[in-house]
Amino acid sequence: MRWRDRRESSNIEDRRGSGGGFGRSGGGLRIPIGGGGGRRAGFGGIGFILFIVIVSAIFGINPLTFLSGSPGGSGQVVNTPSGGGSQATDEMSKFVSVVLADTEDTWNAIFQKMGERYSEPTLVLFSGATQSACGYAQSASGPFYCPNDHKLYIDLAFYEQLRRQFKAPGDFAQAYVIAHEVGHHVQNLVGILPKFNEMRQRLSKQDANEMSIRVELQADCFAGVWARYTAQKGILDEGDVEEALNAATQIGDDAIQRRTQGYVVPESFNHGTSQQRVRWFRVGLTEGDINACDTFNASNL
Repeated sequence: MRWRDRRESSNIEDRRGSGGGFGRSGGGLRIPIGGGGGRRAGFGGIGFILFIVIVSAIFGINPLTFLSGSPGGSGQVVNTPSGGGSQATDEMSKFVSVVLADTEDTWNAIFQKMGERYSEPTLVLFSGATQSACGYAQSASGPFYCPNDHKLYIDLAFYEQLRRQFKAPGDFAQAYVIAHEVGHHVQNLVGILPKFNEMRQRLSKQDANEMSIRVELQADCFAGVWARYTAQKGILDEGDVEEALNAATQIGDDAIQRRTQGYVVPESFNHGTSQQRVRWFRVGLTEGDINACDTFNASNL
C-alpha cells in the first residue's frame, strides 16, 4: 500500500506513555452493558432501515460483549500531540493516521451520496492500558471500537502479534484491522449497535453468538467496501488484497481455536469462521456497495 506522503488524519489521540490513560478502575477490562452513542434517524432509504427493522423485530444483543476486546462510548473528539515512542512505532503511528484518513475520505463520500453527514471517529493510540468510555482497556484486549465515545483504540504492539502469532504480515493486513473497527463505527452511526444493545437480554447465549457473528461479518464487509474505494485510487500494491484476505482467514473463530486449543467448538463462535470472514470481505470489495452487506438477512452466512 503506497501510503507515504499522503494525508494524515487529524482525529488521532496519542496516549502512549501517559501511564494508563485517565485512571485505573480495578481489575481488567469492563464489558459495557449501557447504550451506544447517538443514533441517527433515517439514512436515506439505503437499506439500513431494513437492517434495523429486521434486528428490532427478531434479535437483540450488545455485540460488544463478543467483539475482540471491544468494550463499548459520547465524547468530544480530542486531538493531542503525539507522545514519545521508538522510530518504528512513530512510523506506524503515521501509517495508521493515513489509513484512518483514507477511511474518512471513503465514508464521507458514501454518506454524502446518501444525503447524510459522516461523523468521523477518533483513533486512540495507547501503550499497555488506557481508560475508555467503555471501561478500562488493556493491550491484551486487542483493537476495539467504543460506541460510547466514538473512538477506536489500538496498542500498536498488536501489529507485531498479528504478524507473528496470527501469521498475517503486511501493511494492508494492518489497514484491514482499522477498517474493520471503522465498520463498527458506521454500524453505530446508523443505529445498529444501539438496537443490539437495547434488546440483547432477550437472546440466549447461542442466539447472541449468532447475532454477534452477523455484526462482525458486516464490519468485514464494510472493510471490503473501503478496500474497493482505496483500490480505485490506484495506491494498492500487488498482493495487498491477499494480505487482507489472509488476515481475515487467520482471525476466523475456527482458525484461532485450532491454533490455541487444537480443536474447534462451533457453538462458541462469535466472529465467524475464516471462510465467512473472507467471503464477506470479498462481497464488500467486489460490490463496493454497503447495501450488499446485509448479513442480517442472509440465510447462508
